Amino acid sequence: MKIPYFDAHCDTISMALRPQDSLRSNPYRIDLQRGKELDRYAQLFALYGDVDSVKHTDLWTHCQMLHERFQREVQENEDLMQHCRSGAEVDQAVENGKIAALLSIESADLLECRIDRIEAVAGWGIKMMNLTWNQPNLISGTNAQQQDRGLSQEGIDFVRELEENKIYADVSHLSDAGFWDLIRVAKQPVIASHSNARAICPHPRNLSDDMFRAIRDSGGVVGMNFYRYFLHENADIDALIEHIEHFLALNGEKTLCFGSDMDGCDVILHGVDGVQDVHKIYEALQQRGYSESLLQDLFWNNLRRMI
Repeated sequence: MKIPYFDAHCDTISMALRPQDSLRSNPYRIDLQRGKELDRYAQLFALYGDVDSVKHTDLWTHCQMLHERFQREVQENEDLMQHCRSGAEVDQAVENGKIAALLSIESADLLECRIDRIEAVAGWGIKMMNLTWNQPNLISGTNAQQQDRGLSQEGIDFVRELEENKIYADVSHLSDAGFWDLIRVAKQPVIASHSNARAICPHPRNLSDDMFRAIRDSGGVVGMNFYRYFLHENADIDALIEHIEHFLALNGEKTLCFGSDMDGCDVILHGVDGVQDVHKIYEALQQRGYSESLLQDLFWNNLRRMI
């Protein structure tokens, strides 16, 4: 089935650093050949490095290396993909039958939390940036460690510089205290690129209802995560739909999108093995009576309007 699909988060670039792999074709969950089978496909590729395995002093070098790999992939696969920095470029890419590839950064740690590097990555076309990953940093605590620690003054200054450079602050991985500090200081929409409903699965990586409402009211979006352990003990497509329907009940029709986290987690929901299977989610929602206009919003329009 030909469907549109705009995804807010994957870690495939970090996987494709291996010499034998590429974005064109690989054994992971996302590649261009499979993505080309969708009617329209836009993907935010996260530049990501595990701060446990990359020395802190090497994180910026690692970030630059990931960006260089992405640029090379774009050049080598220009018949299939186009790097897009704006919504208009996304529209042009899909009109030309190409995959629209966009960039994000998963954790300010990759900039070593340095404000003076934000302008440089904005020049790369970065659209959103997680303030933290799992480990606390200069900016804030995380939902895994130091959960009660919010934004530092350096963190507030970092957010303001992101906004000056038209980069969205991404709250996935951020501490609850940091989340509410961000909501207080943000002047532009806030994004959770890959987080689900805490009311359904009480994991700290997921969002409370009040958090969802705050993102909704900011004009931001929330991307549904496919990671099995953020869904339910029976982590199948029905479990994902349970999260979707919970947020829709909070007037989330214009807020929900997808942020699969494919290639960023070891196990994802049963029934979806990669980007080639996302049509199954669309079809399951159709069978539940979802209108085509709502499906277009969830699978494309809501995230597209942010770009």
